[in-house]
Amino acid sequence: MRTDRLVAILLMLQRREQVTAAEVAKELEVSERTARRDLDALAMSGIPVYSVQGRGGGWRLLGGARTDLSGLTSGEARALFLVAGPASAASPAVKTALRKLVRALPEPFRAQAEAAASSLVLDPQQWGATRIVRQPPRFLDDLQDAVIRGVQVRLGYVDRQGAETERTIHPLGVVAKGPSWYLVAQTATGRRTFRIDRVSSADPTGDPVHRPTDFDLSESWREISDEVDRKRAPVEIHATCAPDGIGLLRIAVGTDLEIGGATDDGRVTVVIRGPEEYALAGHLAGLVEWLDITSPQSVRDHLAAIGNALAERYR
Repeated sequence: MRTDRLVAILLMLQRREQVTAAEVAKELEVSERTARRDLDALAMSGIPVYSVQGRGGGWRLLGGARTDLSGLTSGEARALFLVAGPASAASPAVKTALRKLVRALPEPFRAQAEAAASSLVLDPQQWGATRIVRQPPRFLDDLQDAVIRGVQVRLGYVDRQGAETERTIHPLGVVAKGPSWYLVAQTATGRRTFRIDRVSSADPTGDPVHRPTDFDLSESWREISDEVDRKRAPVEIHATCAPDGIGLLRIAVGTDLEIGGATDDGRVTVVIRGPEEYALAGHLAGLVEWLDITSPQSVRDHLAAIGNALAERYR
């Protein structure tokens, strides 16, 4: 905590021409005695801080030292404080920390940062949808803390079939995917991903985590997501589509669409993924005017069968 206070005092001195021990104590919610010790510690550590004695005295940075000790540019400060608005998804602790930090920013950053904090409202609820307030998973904070502190956890877990197990894991990172939270961890059988809302217990052991030296959470999650997508949509259809049919194709298959380059005749190559061939053929049958399936042949056969059945029914 003392390191945090010393940095905060530096930012206060950078923002103001002069501060008193009483002002530091009030700002940082410590005693005046503690504030004086911190100011003395800054001066003794070689920071260009000096005291002005007598009436109207206080503490100053040598030469005014008006550089931005926070290291933030104006644009970075605005971007940072966008997440501190009253309707943002940031936790109360994050919002409180950012509101305290804004007081230490230099002018003219401070006014823009304060404006940014109240300039954006995020409302993920769709029109007409029932408003559902999702609470964070019970053990989210405990697992985040274990990741940050780098300690192993004795984890109780209930899988999708309802079977409960317990194992010791090495927490590596936490990921939010839509409304769900996941824990990426190393286990005795390799790297695993756990849905945090299925965690039934989380007891830190105090033993250090063995973290792979080349581990990168973003890259690891990208690999996990790709694998989940492959399992969720194992069928891959290759086709060409007329340019004016791309919008209809997006409506039909949503995010399971990959658009490629143009062919020599001006059509667009596409890849469509899904869980089952016949269901996909049914979705695509109405796009026959724009879409030409090139592979696999089994999907072409399904489309031919659907076409024959429609012709027989409505001839």
